[in-house]
Amino acid sequence: MANLNEIIVKPLITEKISQFSELQNKYGFVVKKNTNKNQIKNAIEQFYDVKVVSIWTSVIPGKTKRTAKSHKKTQSFKKAIVELAKGQKIEFFKGI
Repeated sequence: MANLNEIIVKPLITEKISQFSELQNKYGFVVKKNTNKNQIKNAIEQFYDVKVVSIWTSVIPGKTKRTAKSHKKTQSFKKAIVELAKGQKIEFFKGI
């Protein structure tokens, strides 16, 4: 099995994900593209010590950005939205 640091890249903190976490107990993560749902579930359960109920994944394609003289493409990434069991939550900013 891959290392936990190789599966979870970073938590995805956006306004929409923040509303999901408050209302529906769902959290977002940016994960490596070659991981599957079982690997993501195991990594999140081990790293955050929570029970994962379900996972939705999607690959977000890179966007074309225009610079002064050329076009460049941003990197694509895989997003995972994880639903936790009732009564459980993840604290991303404990020290703040």
